[in-house]
Amino acid sequence: MTGFLSLRGLRKRFPGGTVAVEDVDLDVAEGELVALLGPSGCGKTTTLRCIAGFEDADAGTIELAGRRIDGLPPERRDATMVFQGYALFPHLSVFENVAYGLRVRHVGGATLRGRVEAALGLVGLAGLSGRRPQQLSGGQQQRVALARALILEPKLLLFDEPLSNLDAKLREQMRLEIRTLQRRVGITSVYVTHDQAEAMTMADQVAVMDRGRIAQLGTPREVYDEPASRFVADFVGHANFLRGTIRDHAGADLVVEALGAVRQATAAPGSYADGTAVEVMVRPEDVRLDAPGVGVAGTIVSASYLGGQAIYQVAFGEVVLLAVGATERGARLPQPGEVVGLRIVERAPRVFPLRESDGASAS
Repeated sequence: MTGFLSLRGLRKRFPGGTVAVEDVDLDVAEGELVALLGPSGCGKTTTLRCIAGFEDADAGTIELAGRRIDGLPPERRDATMVFQGYALFPHLSVFENVAYGLRVRHVGGATLRGRVEAALGLVGLAGLSGRRPQQLSGGQQQRVALARALILEPKLLLFDEPLSNLDAKLREQMRLEIRTLQRRVGITSVYVTHDQAEAMTMADQVAVMDRGRIAQLGTPREVYDEPASRFVADFVGHANFLRGTIRDHAGADLVVEALGAVRQATAAPGSYADGTAVEVMVRPEDVRLDAPGVGVAGTIVSASYLGGQAIYQVAFGEVVLLAVGATERGARLPQPGEVVGLRIVERAPRVFPLRESDGASAS
């Protein structure tokens, strides 16, 4: 095993034969934050609970800092969990909630008080130690939960969708706070989320999970720009999927015809002969609107203004594409029914095998 945290061949099935985790290998470097990202039921939370010791894996090994921890009870794994629902004691003060783990370990007196005050200061809650959880905002309660985890100085910090109960603006703020704090203390972390923006903005590496397996592990840029499968391409961000045809090979790349144009493309793993029908993925920001007569003709279906950018749905024959473009203050947006020119620019599109039912879609 090579990671500070290493999983090998992790497998977990539930009664009835439901496969939750299947043959998961994962290495997390010391001080790194890895996000487990995927839809509900993909196995990310079960993987986290196996690491924490709340679930017993049916097979595989878990190693932390060179020590096997699978088979150990949760309290002996040197890992702490920050839960989705905070799991604070409503009858205890902020101070006592944070101090709880130290009291269980028989730490008291000035040492306990000093460590609690330091932990509260670290998460920006100095001066609130006497309050009860119900007197705090959602963000403040999450900071208490984080302080309670950090005060134990674990080797590994586990996050189970900790921001899902917060409103959108507070989630964005807490993402930055948690990431900044994690980097400052240098604690190795595994972060479970179904929120793509959360994973992409916080993680050093993202493990995209699908049906109990890791579909791709890479940096946020890698999983977005170089998805290893259609599932990853579709789940991470938005994507247009067009039917295309392989026309030639250009070294390691392909030449593909799609949307009335021939251009160089990159391929997910697989081999493609000339003339093969394929699916071509194009990110919305690579679909540009232009004046009629430039590129291919499209018709605006919808236009949504989002401040610094606009999102368009554009019909090209029976295909409806998603396009994202920057907007200038006061500039007029194309309206539904208007004809525009469409161009695919910048990144080479990504090619995937064509599925039987595929034509074209945007998601």
